[in-house]
Amino acid sequence: MSNNIEGKVIVITGASSGLGEAAARHLADEGAILVLGARRADRIQRLAEEISAHGGKVLAIATDVTNPEQVKTLVAEAVRTFGRIDVLINNAGLMPLSPLERYKLDEWNQMIDVNIKGVLYGIAAALPYMKEQRSGQIINLSSVAGHKVWDGSAVYSATKAAVRVISEGLRQEVKPYNIRTTIISPGAVATELLTTISEPDIAEAVQKDVKNYAISADSFGRIIAFAISQPDDVDVNEILFRPVKQVL
Repeated sequence: MSNNIEGKVIVITGASSGLGEAAARHLADEGAILVLGARRADRIQRLAEEISAHGGKVLAIATDVTNPEQVKTLVAEAVRTFGRIDVLINNAGLMPLSPLERYKLDEWNQMIDVNIKGVLYGIAAALPYMKEQRSGQIINLSSVAGHKVWDGSAVYSATKAAVRVISEGLRQEVKPYNIRTTIISPGAVATELLTTISEPDIAEAVQKDVKNYAISADSFGRIIAFAISQPDDVDVNEILFRPVKQVL
């Protein structure tokens, strides 16, 4: 019985660690053909070598999602090498939380560039190929923070809420082309994302809280696989998941 994942060409941004790495490992085990993008070329190359050593088909390409030309190259190389693109996972993201009054302008711009523009660049790169194929799936990473706001999360939450709005607009636009769209909104997952918080007091408070209930990144790999594995006439539009112990 087919898992509807085996043989699919899946492009993942932010694949060098955390959720992206976990998704890559899980999907490789399910037989997917992977194209991995991330800024840290050495890390995605090592990951690609590990997957290849276990019999997987994989390509690693250094990619900064804030550069639209690099994102276009990532997707174009996937199509050139493997003949198509079946799934794009817009996973790359940053979470430098801080109160607005601290005026972390550079961090605000970083989050807008990576969390919003990076998603838009991915969509723009993949959509022409998927429209021509008349098939495909675009999975965008939001967050529980895209549904809720707490002290220090205003800008981050705004970027993740934007991802949900963009994804819903995309869903409506691509109906004529048989393209599926999915928003994944994780809660507290143990990844390197917390290391992007530059304010020491905020970082300490968040890490102290989250470490008590964060779940492993493997949970994300299973969620991604679930969304992709559904029959082609089933469009799983949004999944929000949390640790059982997470309140917010």
